[in-house]
Amino acid sequence: MIEVLGAMAIMIEYPLIAAAIGAVVLGLGRWFRRKALVTIGVIWLLYAAYETGMKQRWLCSGECNIRVDLLLIYPVLLASLIISAVSLFRVLRAP
Repeated sequence: MIEVLGAMAIMIEYPLIAAAIGAVVLGLGRWFRRKALVTIGVIWLLYAAYETGMKQRWLCSGECNIRVDLLLIYPVLLASLIISAVSLFRVLRAP
């Protein structure tokens, strides 16, 4: 589990990865008309905007090296991605 959360740290440097995930999940949610997927896509896009603000130093004063906020954000993002996969699996499995 720690390895997965550590791998998610790439989004600190490249917030466009989070934006791409959000766009794909949002698009799938709109395509299959699943509110859960749309909501999760928006959550990922909001995180991408937040991370972009942190990277550009708009949301911090310059001492952004210790990111305690990610201890909460990453598990939420990971759980939301699992929920979206389950929701999508249910849609694709239904006749």
